[in-house]
Amino acid sequence: MTELVATEEGGVRWRDRRIPHESGGVRMDHHPDRDTALASAENLNPTLAAALAGRDMPEPDKTSLTLKVRKALQSRQRLDTEEALMLVEAVRRHRDTPRQPPNALRLHPDTEPFRDALARELLIYPYLRVALLSADGRTVVVYRDANDLWSKPYYAGEKTAVSAMRARIANGFKYHQDQHWGQVKARIRAELLPRANQLLQLASVQRMLAEALARGERVLVSNGIVFWYEPDGQLGWMIKSTTSDKGEDGATLWQEGTIISTNHGRLVVLPYIKENGDLVRGHTKNGPGDGRAKPRHPDHYVEIPFRELRGDLMIGLFGELPYE
Repeated sequence: MTELVATEEGGVRWRDRRIPHESGGVRMDHHPDRDTALASAENLNPTLAAALAGRDMPEPDKTSLTLKVRKALQSRQRLDTEEALMLVEAVRRHRDTPRQPPNALRLHPDTEPFRDALARELLIYPYLRVALLSADGRTVVVYRDANDLWSKPYYAGEKTAVSAMRARIANGFKYHQDQHWGQVKARIRAELLPRANQLLQLASVQRMLAEALARGERVLVSNGIVFWYEPDGQLGWMIKSTTSDKGEDGATLWQEGTIISTNHGRLVVLPYIKENGDLVRGHTKNGPGDGRAKPRHPDHYVEIPFRELRGDLMIGLFGELPYE
């Protein structure tokens, strides 16, 4: 578990969570699996938020610190849901990839104790070039070469463990897990946009959008994808993608904010709050290399509130549709 702590300069940073021990020292906060860790965090966060609210400090400083905390949490949560979506799509793309039975895997002799663990991993992620495995109290990483031979096991330190977990996404889109992670995800986002456009053809999504339009909602946002309703020219619902000025992808969303569209740009900058408390309206624009966005006639400027969809809804749409 990691925790967000205040710095002497008035900022915040993430560090490994430290729990005071009766001996006078501290211990790290370890959990056996992701679900247990998430449940623990959900119970802990309200307590930490209450402690921050009760701090004896000048009100402007407290407001600034609270905003920074919210921004840091939002940024982590967005990354988490985005990567979960990418993982679902990576697995979906390889649902027809042949799976090897455990006894058919070609292993280095030292990797033999991990054969069953590797087979279980490849059953879900058959495209992996590196795998993080646990057996007999050991956690290791193994690598697959061009001849489908798996290497000897290597100790899984934090860096190699992170790399192996990223491989579950990157390898599924034919990228290397050690490439620049931000660049890899940017390329994956570009690959996912045509897939996102397919959502508009699904009856279930059409029903969801029709219900939203009946409620007066014309912009729905989830995980970097925007469902945008354009009445002029009978365009109807279309897909845009989100961005933030100055690359502030973790900017704190101003939930009551509106988007003012003066052009037909393909990118939507969502309303956000600066660390000094200034509220920045949302707007539309084109990306680098797109040229200037086609302007709207002043009579057709639109000011639209937006609503965020739950991340798990989009994950469902890209994989199974649990509400159908």
